[in-house]
Amino acid sequence: MTDTDAGAGAPETTAPQDGGGIRILAQFIRDLSFENPHAPESLRGGAAQPQIDLGVEMNARSREDGFYEVDIKLSAKANREEGAIFVVELLYGGVFQIAGVAAEDLEPVLLIECPRYLFPFARKIIADVTSDGGYPPFMLDPIDFAGVYATRKAQEAEQVGHA
Repeated sequence: MTDTDAGAGAPETTAPQDGGGIRILAQFIRDLSFENPHAPESLRGGAAQPQIDLGVEMNARSREDGFYEVDIKLSAKANREEGAIFVVELLYGGVFQIAGVAAEDLEPVLLIECPRYLFPFARKIIADVTSDGGYPPFMLDPIDFAGVYATRKAQEAEQVGHA
C-alpha cells in the first residue's frame, strides 16, 4: 500500500461555475446521397487516381426552445477523364445548447466550434459510404473551420462593398 493520493494530478471534471460552454444535445443525418454512376467498371484497379473536388458549407439557426441547430454540408466528387467516379453529399446536423457566450461571439461559436464537434462523425459516415460503394474509405482531411468562416465573412464584406 502506498501513501500517495490516487486522485492527485487527475483532471478537473466539474463544469465551470458560470455555466458556460457548448453541449451537444443531438446529432443526425439530415440528408445523405451517394452516386456510383459507372460501377462496376469504375471499380477496376489500374486506373489513374481520380481528381477530387471538395465542398464545405456551414449553417446555423436558433430554435424556439432556445437551442441552436448547426449543419455542415460536405460534398466530394471524384472525377477521371471519363467522368464522375462517385459523388457523395452529406448534410449532418446537431442541436446545441450554448451558455455563457457573449452575443458578439455567438456566430463564431456556431460556425466554427460546433462544426468541429460534428466533423469527426460526418467524416466517418463519408468513409463508410465510400467503402460500402466499393472504394477505399475516403478519409477527409481535417477542415480549418475558422479559415472557412473567415473566407465566408470576407466574401460577405466584399459583396456589401460592391452593393
